[in-house]
Amino acid sequence: MKILILGNLGYLGPVLVKHLRRTFPESCLIGFDNAYFASCLLKDEVLPEVNLDRQYYGDIRNISSEIFENEKFDVVIQLAAISNDPMGKKFERQTLEINTHATEVTAKMAKKSGVKSFIFASSCSIYGISGKKIKNESSEVSPQTAYAQSKVEGENKLRNIADDNFIITCLRFATACGLSPRMRLDLVLNDFVASAITNKKIEILSDGSPWRPLIDVKDMSRAVEWATSREVDKGGCFLVLNVGADELNIQVRDLAYKVSEILGGIDVSINSDASPDTRSYKVDFSLFRELATGYLPESSLSDSINEIANKLTRVELDSNFRESGWMRLIHLNNLLNKGLLDNQLRWVV
Repeated sequence: MKILILGNLGYLGPVLVKHLRRTFPESCLIGFDNAYFASCLLKDEVLPEVNLDRQYYGDIRNISSEIFENEKFDVVIQLAAISNDPMGKKFERQTLEINTHATEVTAKMAKKSGVKSFIFASSCSIYGISGKKIKNESSEVSPQTAYAQSKVEGENKLRNIADDNFIITCLRFATACGLSPRMRLDLVLNDFVASAITNKKIEILSDGSPWRPLIDVKDMSRAVEWATSREVDKGGCFLVLNVGADELNIQVRDLAYKVSEILGGIDVSINSDASPDTRSYKVDFSLFRELATGYLPESSLSDSINEIANKLTRVELDSNFRESGWMRLIHLNNLLNKGLLDNQLRWVV
């Protein structure tokens, strides 16, 4: 099996590639990425791309059909994205270009070249506001950000491309967390653990009431593994699927208290006067349990918290981490300020 991983040099990619190499040792694994975040490695990490057979570098907005025609992939995994709300807000046009339009173009190229399976990393953030309702795959979506909207539109573009010979799986991931060689500290659980380790306190700027479903990157990787071999009788030629665990739906304040409980001696402060964050959603993962038996999440919150904390302690994370490259928007702004990227987020050569 030959697998192309688009956007493999980000947060999930290194964990996924390692998992695929262990699971499919004889497969050919090929990466394609523009390398925005290639340098964002934790100290002492081995370059994750040692697990690949080949690495292509380029902008997915300009990816050539020749790669698909020459390589003859069996599976394409589309992770490439402007990947969070702050970046989406600052770079709305680029978010749509990369997350939506480039996804559609690559899917069409993949289909034309004979790819059998296309996997799109979507997001539960598309539900936006759920109130007291628990959202399933049939629920109305209410994207509150450019990032979430781009994922909705990406799914919509893919819907009409799928057929029995080109199976598309849109994995609506819960909020990512957990340890990666290319760490992100702008994700809620990762941020709380980093704050606890460096400052012995967690400050919640909101009232802490929003709900978030969480999933460790290792469990995201297992879900992708399942999708690589999904057949039509497991959800049809086009499937959108919430990926996570019901028990990992948690309110932000309770998540902070959980980190405090596990790590010990951590103060938690909540801004009770703040307006509630409108981005709040509880998600139903029953269809995932039904279809992907054997690939369900295995990492508990305690597992994720302890793994992150142990690593960040070893690398002696600085207390000013929110001004560092571990924050995706900070890193992109640094590249822009140095003149390495233009305002369209293209490399300056």
